[in-house]
Amino acid sequence: MDSDYGRLADLPVTIDSASTERLERDTSSGFTRVTTVFSLSGPGPDPGPDPDSGSESDPRDATAIGRGEDVTYETADHDALADSGLPALEGEYTIDSFSDRLEELDLFPTGGPDREVFRNYRRWGLESAALDLALRQAGTDLATALDRSAGPLRFVASTRLGEPPTTDRVDSLLERVPGLGFKLDPTSDWDDSLVADLAETGAVRILDLKGHYEGTDVDAPADPELYERVLEGFPDAVIEDPALTDETRPLFSDPDVRGRVSWDAPIHGVDDVEALPWEPSWLNVKPSRFGSLESLLETLAYCEEREIRCYGGGQFELGVGRGQLQLLAALYYPDSPNDVAPRAYNDPELAEELPASPLEPSTESVGFRW
Repeated sequence: MDSDYGRLADLPVTIDSASTERLERDTSSGFTRVTTVFSLSGPGPDPGPDPDSGSESDPRDATAIGRGEDVTYETADHDALADSGLPALEGEYTIDSFSDRLEELDLFPTGGPDREVFRNYRRWGLESAALDLALRQAGTDLATALDRSAGPLRFVASTRLGEPPTTDRVDSLLERVPGLGFKLDPTSDWDDSLVADLAETGAVRILDLKGHYEGTDVDAPADPELYERVLEGFPDAVIEDPALTDETRPLFSDPDVRGRVSWDAPIHGVDDVEALPWEPSWLNVKPSRFGSLESLLETLAYCEEREIRCYGGGQFELGVGRGQLQLLAALYYPDSPNDVAPRAYNDPELAEELPASPLEPSTESVGFRW
């Protein structure tokens, strides 16, 4: 299948060294997030004259650094990586051959992760770092390499409602950013009164039922009463990741309701899209789930061909990863309800001033950066 990956596959990238940086931050969802930023270093393009000295600089002294972020959720996996370090990655590659190299490596050499999808998360962190480096070494940016233009990026805020759930945080955000949209996670303790109060705001864009998680802190078993309550209470909202059981499947028999359904956790590539119970109208695109640039861009091409609407999804990125998600969304689906709000929206305590949607893309970026 043709895709934008063909525009990137042959980009050369030279890696002289690799390093990691562990990041940690408390979140609005009540847990401490840990991620790892990968930095791949290699020779950079000729930087030209040194404006401070007035003399010609030596291109051999130039160094380019490409960065990506591993969003694996288990802190122990990041600690183990900090102790063991990365496998040998030095060498001359293309983007495609670097991806082949990662396919051969065990990126969890001290023991397998709790969830196999974390292997994709770590691989994405390294592939995105290699792409950033390759573009910097070529002296260009992702939009130019793909022959695409980044549009103003619309985003929604994703937030929990507390225990017991209230509209307090939604109200506080709307006071700071009037017109803000939201992606919320319904739970079985949402009652009719809460649904009515949230619906009255007119701000709910996506409801994530989280019906496809297993063995995580956010597992949400299928609850037909909850499903019916939110389907009726938010008739215009996108409904993400319902679990289809004998009790819930009849709620999605109407084609109009199916047209509101989006999928997230099950999607790692085109095969997963084709295996869905019906042709989707929406997909939540989290690049880390795909693992490789090739799988991600192949899937985006598939969606464009079939007019499947996409929106970006975040995973509490703490470093360069958040901006990379924002850039991809701005290039492919800028007008969607992208769950890639600036990091300040994920802080436990809200700042008095927050960026409003849409975000204007940078006109001076190089590499794979927002």
